[in-house]
Amino acid sequence: MTQEIGGFAALELHPNIVAAVVATGYEEPSAIQQQSIPIILAGHDMIGQAQTGTGKTAAFALPILHRIDPSKREPQALILAPTRELALQVATAFETYAKQMPGVTVVAVYGGAPMGPQLKAIRNGAQIVVATPGRLCDHLRRDEKVLTTVNHLVLDEADEMLKLGFMDDLEVIFKAMPETRQTVLFSATLPQSIRAIAERHLRDPKHVKIQSKTQTVTAIEQAHLLVHADQKTSAVLSLLEVEDFDALIMFVRTKQATLDLASALEAKGYKAAALNGDIAQNQRERVIESLKDGRLDIVVATDVAARGLDVPRITHVFNVDMPYDPESYVHRIGRTGRAGREGRALLLVTPRERRMLQVIERVTGQKVAEVRLPDAQAVLDARIKKLTNSLSPLVGDAESTHGDLLDRLTADIGCSPRALAAALLRKATNGQALTLAAIEKERPLVPNNAPRGDRPERSGDRPDRGDRERRAPIPLAEGRARCRTALGARDGIAAKNLLGAILNEGGLAREAIGRIQVRDSFSLVELPEDGLERLLTKLKDTRVAGKQLKLRRYRED
Repeated sequence: MTQEIGGFAALELHPNIVAAVVATGYEEPSAIQQQSIPIILAGHDMIGQAQTGTGKTAAFALPILHRIDPSKREPQALILAPTRELALQVATAFETYAKQMPGVTVVAVYGGAPMGPQLKAIRNGAQIVVATPGRLCDHLRRDEKVLTTVNHLVLDEADEMLKLGFMDDLEVIFKAMPETRQTVLFSATLPQSIRAIAERHLRDPKHVKIQSKTQTVTAIEQAHLLVHADQKTSAVLSLLEVEDFDALIMFVRTKQATLDLASALEAKGYKAAALNGDIAQNQRERVIESLKDGRLDIVVATDVAARGLDVPRITHVFNVDMPYDPESYVHRIGRTGRAGREGRALLLVTPRERRMLQVIERVTGQKVAEVRLPDAQAVLDARIKKLTNSLSPLVGDAESTHGDLLDRLTADIGCSPRALAAALLRKATNGQALTLAAIEKERPLVPNNAPRGDRPERSGDRPDRGDRERRAPIPLAEGRARCRTALGARDGIAAKNLLGAILNEGGLAREAIGRIQVRDSFSLVELPEDGLERLLTKLKDTRVAGKQLKLRRYRED
């Protein structure tokens, strides 16, 4: 532990920040952190060229936290991110590193959420603001003085911001900030457009460039499965039915998730236990020993709890929750495939996490193959195989030891040996579904925007009555019009994002908005017919997830 603290303490960061970093399980600063932190601590502007997954979030978060004055209740640092997901990720990282810094507050500002609470948090003195450019410009239109106290600016993934069309928004933000600020720019690439921004807005910047090493885990078979967030437990149970594993570790993000998933697994008869930061060291050691000697087969863990875990029995790793960065992914799946052995790693991906999957593939230099949820036939075959394996050793001398009892039972009950065997099987399988129809009902539906081959298969490849009803046109209520936006699930949009944006910007009551349908490449929203054109004009500059909403009346011909 002394060595771990020494690694970050050598960078002359505040001891409370170092303690928070060590508590997350990081041992030594990465290359980008070693080079960037001293430059930012010294107050220089900087251009950092580094891929996602090199540790760049901590490279700017740690020195900025060091320079924050908790006694001043005003925005002091602004971090701009291209997407809602990245903004939330960066805000979470700041909160983690600031855990031992009383008085430091972080606010995430992004489209698709109500503006009121965000602006209130800024005015109440959040020192660190993590924002997407579009939503921040919305706030500036309401209060042009929001950023006048900011003296540290970070542009994270600047090249992505320009690809998403945020150049004009960035210029508005630059003008709203003090010219004396410190500006740090991170970008995976440095095209001419990024260099032009640096020349106009950075003062004598220092340059840091980190070559991303290709991380290989060739002994591990990797695959991913697209699944809805609320169906992860069902998907995990389905996968366990068909995966031939010895011991398995599942990774989730929160302590509560370790307890919930471990309980769900135990309820299905698996020998499982949770492992998180609240578990005492002696209990942690007992869990690991139980996994080693076979008393446990599955451990559900957080990243911190699993650091240093080395159990040769582990043949599988399930990433139930997406890791925050590629380094964590490599660390997680490295729990299997130890000492040259083969291993298998499965990653559950929600539709809005596809971008992080692409980052993981780019950083590791390996394709994470897509697989489908086991179909009903595969699950049925697996269940029958397990039942066969459990009964086969008992058949040998069973007739000689229990034959007379069989004859008596069939006579007393008045049934055939076949009927009695079926009854005993029903009892032995404890109500487990053993027909295709029954198993099909247990299986979670994969997201509608998944490839055709990954959707649940049904008899004759035709949707059942429930599917037809869900996809049929929905009649409009009287006095409402249906409107369309080109934003959909592939843009990371959910119905609540659209609802929040329309309520906030349109000034409508909740009951005025009807059904919201989010599809892969577009969404449909029911709005009041009365005054619709005025409302659409009012919403024309509204952004959701960094993109313009652009609602239009939808004509169903």
